[in-house]
Amino acid sequence: MSIDFDLSRYSIPNQLYIHGEWVDSKGGQTQPFKSVVNGQVISKGLQWANAKDVDIAVESAAKGLQAWQALSKASRNWAQMGAINDKILNLANLVREHADELGWLESILIGKSTQFAKFEADTVLQLFKYYGTMVDKLHGEVCSWEDNSLEYTLRQPFGICAAILPFNGPLICAAMKLAPALATGNVLVLKTSDSNPFAPLRLAALATEAGIPPGVVNCVTGNVESGVALSSHMKIRKISFTGSIATGKQVQIAAAKSNLKSVTLELGGKSPIIVLPDANLDKAAEGCTQFLNLNGQGCILATRAYIHESIIDEMLPRIKAIVQAYTDNMRSDPLLDTTWSMRLFHERQRDIVRSYIENGKQDATLYYGDNPEDPQDVYIGPTIFVNASPTAKIVREEIFGPVLVVNSFKDVNEAIEVANDSEYGLGACVWTRDLGNALHLANRLESGSVGINAIANKISVPFSGWKQSGQGVENSLDALKDWTQIKTVVANIV
Repeated sequence: MSIDFDLSRYSIPNQLYIHGEWVDSKGGQTQPFKSVVNGQVISKGLQWANAKDVDIAVESAAKGLQAWQALSKASRNWAQMGAINDKILNLANLVREHADELGWLESILIGKSTQFAKFEADTVLQLFKYYGTMVDKLHGEVCSWEDNSLEYTLRQPFGICAAILPFNGPLICAAMKLAPALATGNVLVLKTSDSNPFAPLRLAALATEAGIPPGVVNCVTGNVESGVALSSHMKIRKISFTGSIATGKQVQIAAAKSNLKSVTLELGGKSPIIVLPDANLDKAAEGCTQFLNLNGQGCILATRAYIHESIIDEMLPRIKAIVQAYTDNMRSDPLLDTTWSMRLFHERQRDIVRSYIENGKQDATLYYGDNPEDPQDVYIGPTIFVNASPTAKIVREEIFGPVLVVNSFKDVNEAIEVANDSEYGLGACVWTRDLGNALHLANRLESGSVGINAIANKISVPFSGWKQSGQGVENSLDALKDWTQIKTVVANIV
């Protein structure tokens, strides 16, 4: 089926967004973009940011900080309640109005299905609504009260902050960082992914339309140079990064070597899913196919399935049937509502996934997939391995593609041991009808979140990684704390 996008449907950003305006890069560099779906040119030349552009964005943010913190103080005054709240909620409403446009900008470039893009846009909307109503909900604590002294704490913003976004979900990750940062009185310089930049640029412009002062939300593009400039900038006091472990460590190093800025890292995972013999097998099979979401390009998705030996022969055909339906839907137009499958989002990721699949054949048994593909194509279908060695790369390393490894276990203790045998600790899932077993497993699994018959990922609960999956917190009230620094005040009454 031939797919051709009407690029006149919406305006495609081609510049940086700094201080409420679209501007060119000071270096004069541009970057072309083609759709991974059909090779169609999406942009002949997006302005490509360098370190000088980052400096300009930070200077703008310093000006925006004064205006935003003035509003922040007003919003905490009962007589003027709503100064910040209203701006953030205005942005939520604009996201609702422009949801189709924001999703379209990703669908035409990386092939994200419009159905999933709508889900993400709705989540972005909910994030801004959630934090828009939380502006006055974060408080310090009174530590002690004695006859002649008072000791208490304050939660205060860092000021100028930055966020580096991933390629798989830049819009939703931008909102996860931007919403709590704004609600706590910070300003933010966003850096887009070098392969999926358009939606965050448009979001930054919507922030201005929402009445947020110029400089409070800036957005730059670029690759390593602009990322390093943000991580090492002496005027940036906090940075939040979502991406790979290797890059996250470089961000941490640059932050430490510069001004020891606060760092939040969400670095992906190799999440296990454990299926006990009493589980609802049909529902558990659906849970085991969560690796199909985003075609496996999601950090929290379970890609290691540990199924009790007494039910594995019943589970595998169920999993295969769901995966086959996904495979049959591949190569569909991402803008059609009937499309739920996706591509790999760029050629670099395609090559990485292919390499893992070839390597996996040495240490595991191929159960499903491995259909021949065009070497110039980004379509890689779901692949399932069984009986993998615990030392296999496909078991130990994050693949970020549609690859599931299925192994069996004999008892709960064995399941816990193999599930925890990983340097990642972002998420985990347990499928069982036995609440006692479920809670026992949830307590012992080494991950920041555990879903029992579900994926534990909601905006109202903390999202954080253990081990090398990261540090810091996103989502929930705890994210507000993560975007503030604590101050202790001791007052003697004389």
